[in-house]
This record gives sequence, structure tokens and C-alpha cells, in this order.
Amino acid sequence: MITDLIAKKRDGGELSSDEIAAVIREFMAGAVSEAQLAALLMAIFLRGLTARETADLTLAMARSGETLDLSSIPGIKVDKHSTGGVGDKTTLVVAPLVAALGVPVPKMSGHALGHTGGTIDKLECLPGLTTQLSPERFRRQVAEIGVAIASQSEALAPADGRLYALRDATATVESLPLIAASVMSKKLAVGADALLLDVKAGGGAFMTSAQSAMELARLMVDIGARAGKRVTALATGMDQPLGEAIGDAVELREAAATLSGAGPADFTELCEIIAGHMLTLGGKARDPEHGRALARAGLSSGIGLKKLKEMVRAQGAAAEALDDLDHLLPHIATVAVRPEGGGYVTAIDARRLGFAVRALKLAAGARHCQCGVLLKRKLGEFVGAEPVAVVIGPSDVPEALTRAAQEVAQAYATGATPPVLTPLVLGVVSA
Repeated sequence: MITDLIAKKRDGGELSSDEIAAVIREFMAGAVSEAQLAALLMAIFLRGLTARETADLTLAMARSGETLDLSSIPGIKVDKHSTGGVGDKTTLVVAPLVAALGVPVPKMSGHALGHTGGTIDKLECLPGLTTQLSPERFRRQVAEIGVAIASQSEALAPADGRLYALRDATATVESLPLIAASVMSKKLAVGADALLLDVKAGGGAFMTSAQSAMELARLMVDIGARAGKRVTALATGMDQPLGEAIGDAVELREAAATLSGAGPADFTELCEIIAGHMLTLGGKARDPEHGRALARAGLSSGIGLKKLKEMVRAQGAAAEALDDLDHLLPHIATVAVRPEGGGYVTAIDARRLGFAVRALKLAAGARHCQCGVLLKRKLGEFVGAEPVAVVIGPSDVPEALTRAAQEVAQAYATGATPPVLTPLVLGVVSA
């Protein structure tokens, strides 16, 4: 059977719902080999999938393992997912903020991938905090305090993990239908009623153009609609890092500051926009603008930070640790970064900055939480003699700090005139 399906897709045919379900089921049972599935993935990469095929593949992957049942929790449960960006610590702000405003947020997050940071890595900087939550503990925490951020369980959509490994080995990662199915299979398995997607576009994102980001956004919204879920997707810019901090502890510190109403302007703006859409999906706001106003008031009042402390306490860490996160950065060294020329910042290679922090974290080993970059100048801002950024990390890895500073300097470009800045939100898709 599988060879017939490979040939069918190779020749441009359309697979039925039953055929797609059977392939995933038999692959997980060992009746379809990795070589055979790799051949099918390449056929999909070359021939594509229809919207219906993509939705069927997503559902088959979601059903390959456990599916959380959150129906006993009152209210509309709203999940949130980002496709990954540099300096993107948005979940740490919007999840507790939206929960504090009355919408339950069940959130499964991941570790760092490539040049992008991971929400779980940032949270796990807090001593004692666990993100390994059993399904029952996850459900109970969302029911009791309205929010949980846990690491992705291997029991949820296990087919996705196996397919991703094959995609990575066969150069089929970039297929939009396969990307959409991968993201949405995990989201559907979590069991939320609605989903907000933040699809990054630009040099620091996996989708480098606004066009490809919008195409992926439309595809994932369609999958959600076919699965009976309300989904809104935002395409947002990632031509420069989000906020001013890159690195685990410094991003956690910036998130806490933002929840206190003292975050960077661009990061605060995006958090308000995303929270506004989540509150609308959750039935607590009339529309996204009303939701954004509620979110802005919530940031000013500090209720989001209070909710984050509740979550941190429930997951095993001391809530008071969020009051002064500088204790996570003991004995650090700093290296100021100055570009070769002055003028206006015309470009920042966010991907290069992400990889520079990653290399520094690898050199620091167990003290990876202490590594990061603090941006002092962003796109359009004028640069004189002052630093554009500061690299921080453990003082006993001076060579790694120097290499990171060199990479950061190379990531900046300056010119005589300021660049034309693109909007933070490039487009919105909803169903």
C-alpha cells in the first residue's frame, strides 16, 4: 500500500483522508519504514498538499498520541504559539497577563531551536522551577490559577517528532504544508478551544519574507477551522530582535519589567496586540482594539506580574525571585560593542545575533543562563561614540565573550540616513 501512495503523490495525485491516517498509523506501528516515509515526504515537498490533505495530516499526527481534555475547565481556553524569533519572550508576558484578565491559557512551549530562543530555557533559569508537568498537573494548574507553561510532552503528537527528524535528514523542512502540520498537530493535541499564532517574518525568522509568513498563517488558520478551532494568526516583523534583551536570564528580566509596565516600546506594543487578540478569542473583549486597551491597563496595574508569580510558585520556584532577577547574573563580565562607522542603524542581522548568543551559551556550559546581549541601539537610531550593544556572560570565558562581541559588531550596519521602518504587524488572518 505505501509504495502505491508514494507513487500517487509523486505523480501529483491527492491522498484521501483514510490513506493519510493509515500512513501515520502504520508508520507509528512500524509497518511503514523510515525510508518509505522519507520518500513520501520528498514527494510531498515536490508536489505539495491540498488544504484538505494538510488538515488530514495534521489531525493524524495530533491523534498519534495523547490529546489533553480541558473541557472541565470553565471558559474559552486560548493557546498561543510563535514560530520563533530572536529576543521573543512574548509568551512570558501574554500568558500570565491574559490569564489575569480572565482567559485560561494552557501553553506547551519548547527549548531553543537554531538561532531562536526557547521559552522553557528562560523559565528554567529560576531555581527549582519545573516545566515537566504531567497531564493531570497541567490541567489542574490551568483550572486553579488560569495558566501553565510546560515543556512539550513526548506523549503529545509523537508522530510529529519522528516526522521532523526525517524532514531534517531529507532536506524537506521548508515545505509549508509540513511546517503547518507540525505546528498545528501539537497545538490541537493540547486541547485549547482557540489559538493565537505569531508567525515571524524577516531575517531573524524561519520565514524570511512577509509573503511566505502570510501564506503559512493562512494555511494554519485553515487547518484550525477544519478542526473546529478558532484561530487568529499575525504575521509580525523579525528584521531586528524583539525588545532589547537576547539571552535566557536577561529576557526573563525584560519580561518581568514589561509586566510591571516598564518594557521596551516595540516589545510592549507586540504584547498588547497579541494579548488583545487572545482576549477577543476568549470572549473577554469586543474586538482586538478593546482587548489591547484591556491589556495595556493590565500591564500598568501589574496584575500580569502577580499572575506570573502565582504560576512560578505553582511550578516549584520562589515567586520572590522575580522581584530582583539580577541574582541570576552573578560574576558576569561585560564587553561593550561599537560598530566601525557612525550614523544611523540601517540593519541588524538578528539571525547572526541569535547564533552569537547560542555560541556563547555553549562555551558557558552550566552557566548558559548568564549569557546574552543587551541592545543599546536599534533600527533607525543614531550611533555616535557610545556602544550599540553590550555582551554579557561568565567572566571565566573571556575568549568566547570576545568572539560574541565581534559577531555582534558585524551584525550592525550604519549609514548616513535612517532606514524606512516596517510595521511591527505585517498582516492578520482569521477565520
